[in-house]
Amino acid sequence: MDFISVTQFAEKHGISERTVRNYCKTGKIEGVFLTGKTWNIPVDAKKPTKGKAKLSPLLLRLREEKESKLKGGIYHRTQIDLTYHSNHIEGSRLTKEQTRFIFETNTLGITSENTRIDDIMETVNHFRCIDYVIDYATDKITEPHIKQLHQILKTNTSDSQKGWFAVGDYKKLPNEIGDEKTASPKDVHKLIAKLLSSFNSIKKVSFDDILDFHVQFERIHPFQDGNGRVGRLLLFWQCLQKGITPFIISEELRFFYYRGLQNWGHVNEFLRDTCLTAQDNYKALIEYFKI
Repeated sequence: MDFISVTQFAEKHGISERTVRNYCKTGKIEGVFLTGKTWNIPVDAKKPTKGKAKLSPLLLRLREEKESKLKGGIYHRTQIDLTYHSNHIEGSRLTKEQTRFIFETNTLGITSENTRIDDIMETVNHFRCIDYVIDYATDKITEPHIKQLHQILKTNTSDSQKGWFAVGDYKKLPNEIGDEKTASPKDVHKLIAKLLSSFNSIKKVSFDDILDFHVQFERIHPFQDGNGRVGRLLLFWQCLQKGITPFIISEELRFFYYRGLQNWGHVNEFLRDTCLTAQDNYKALIEYFKI
């Protein structure tokens, strides 16, 4: 098992180091131990909650089905749909049936000579990213959370073998979205910290607040690659966290989604209407599974 320090745990959950040490001393974090005067905390340890957190029926169901490994429920469907569509938008050649087969059997099934190893690895990794989102859905999103999603997504891919590609960290080289410039690598930390601070200060988060965060995140483009998928995972996370029905941008909505991102701030209806359509599709799933 891997362990992190008090400082790392505090940064990950947006709390003070003093609070973390108190949690350790009072046994509120499972699996901690002292080495000399240094607390060692399991990397997957959860932040203690004050009282019992009120979870939405959807999040409760997702967690229950995840833990029980139930097949054929909304957790199962969410894993396949969100992974397939988000990866396909970014150029994955795997079909939806191949994605389903990997999730259900943890094997490859029928492949062709054109099947890319990265497509397979990023599919498996994306399943783990969704699990991470479900596990930490009630936590305030922090920079370590965002970097961890990228770390999980890009583990064991060809990108992870490139010296200049910072897996689990912000980009080292400038990049673009189409012909649009993005934030300079030296400015990414400052801009993401500001974006998180602004979002976390909103007392009652609206649907448009979540969309605005997504647009700003994509325009910063903090990672060398994987920004779209991490951004859409954060969208799902924020919706679960704020009690807003989440949504999955499907391949069919791809053009309208990109148009919405480009025009946000001028014609917000483009992105809002696209995401509301996607939300209606997910609401239909919730009704079907009687949540």
